[in-house]
Amino acid sequence: MSKLLEQKPELSKEDVEEQIKLKKEKIGAGYLTDQGALFLIASDYGVTLSEPLKVEMGLKDLYAGAKEISLETRVLNLSPAKQFSRKDGSPFYLRTMTVYDENSTASVKLWDEKANLPGLENLKPGDLIKIIKAYVKSDLDGSPTINIGSGSNIETVDSESEIPTIDTITKDISELQEGQKDLVISGMIDGIISGMEFTNSRGQPGKALRMRLKGKDGNAIRVVLWGKDESSIPNMISQAAKVRLLGVKVKSGNQGLEIHGNDATIIEIEGGKEAEPVIARILSISPTENGKSMILAVDNKRNLYNISDFSNSTSICEEGDVIECMPSKVYGNSITLDDNSFVRKLDNDESIPSLSQIRTKINDIKIDENYCIEAIILKVPERREVQTKSGESISLSEMFVEDDTGQIWVKGWRNQARLIDKCELGEIVSITGLNAKAGLEGRIELFLTAFSKITKKN
Repeated sequence: MSKLLEQKPELSKEDVEEQIKLKKEKIGAGYLTDQGALFLIASDYGVTLSEPLKVEMGLKDLYAGAKEISLETRVLNLSPAKQFSRKDGSPFYLRTMTVYDENSTASVKLWDEKANLPGLENLKPGDLIKIIKAYVKSDLDGSPTINIGSGSNIETVDSESEIPTIDTITKDISELQEGQKDLVISGMIDGIISGMEFTNSRGQPGKALRMRLKGKDGNAIRVVLWGKDESSIPNMISQAAKVRLLGVKVKSGNQGLEIHGNDATIIEIEGGKEAEPVIARILSISPTENGKSMILAVDNKRNLYNISDFSNSTSICEEGDVIECMPSKVYGNSITLDDNSFVRKLDNDESIPSLSQIRTKINDIKIDENYCIEAIILKVPERREVQTKSGESISLSEMFVEDDTGQIWVKGWRNQARLIDKCELGEIVSITGLNAKAGLEGRIELFLTAFSKITKKN
């Protein structure tokens, strides 16, 4: 419109709009878009509109209903192609991609054969692409989503761009705020990384990776990556490895802000495929019902390790022994031993602390750290059933303990509740593998973990 009015100043916008209406009536509205009519009108006036039939726009200008849009943008992340079924049972493929420019981000859906376009697998975060002749629909949350159908395409662009690079848009987790989405964040591993399996609300099995990341301010945030498992991370990850997550959002959880990702989230973790040997002293061994041993150990730098022994390779060892193990996986302070691992007993090494040397006084306990304590039980342990949001009833046992510096609640869920049930008033107990969390009214509480053991001293 602006190009035509530029070359034909005697026309007003209203004149042209009226002519578009007449042209569509004459030819038939079913055959012409407003833009198509405009090309024919321009031709009537001897004006050639050299621009192809498309609309160039930025991501912030997207609106549901826009058609044949073309835009330049950068890739943030890309999900695997998934197969679904239509109502009639016929299959179709769908792949989602998140893209960004200077001002905004958007979700892109690639349908059917476009989900497996040649070259898509080679796209990396930060790559500059051109989306051609796409259409925009409203997503479930109301946000405009770019759709790549049979008439659309994606091309890589090899040129300079004002759209910032991935490194430029990466935020430290200390800068995050609730409600932010499509983020690239960085932090450091804090504690363990664990996989989990669950059943979703539709009864389908799912999986997720859980970890904690620490920001530059020293504060840690819980991370849940839905649809991810341990195959997407290296086998060897150090306790303070740098992590970057591409395509996550910030939500408010039970204990403050949480970072959530999905199967399209890209995980970049400093680490290697080959595990390295770990030398540590066994503090406690807790056998499970399925024959696995859950071991708490400490190294010469006073780092605590949670060792899951699936292979019974620690059967030669006792509490207090110093061992060298070659794990199959090391995620922060979480170690997995399986049939590919080996363990051997070493001579005692005085540089590695014993349990009595690493016990923490109650007064020195801080949130989100792991501890071993020795204390006297002041209140008879109590058990109650707690109803979860999903309607499941789970056991919670708790007891009140003190040492010479202070008092604290010790709690245990499910199987760990049984450990507390065996305790009695007035007993002095040594407890290993406790995790400190914020409880009611801001006070700190200690929770038993799968690696906890309660030993009676009197």
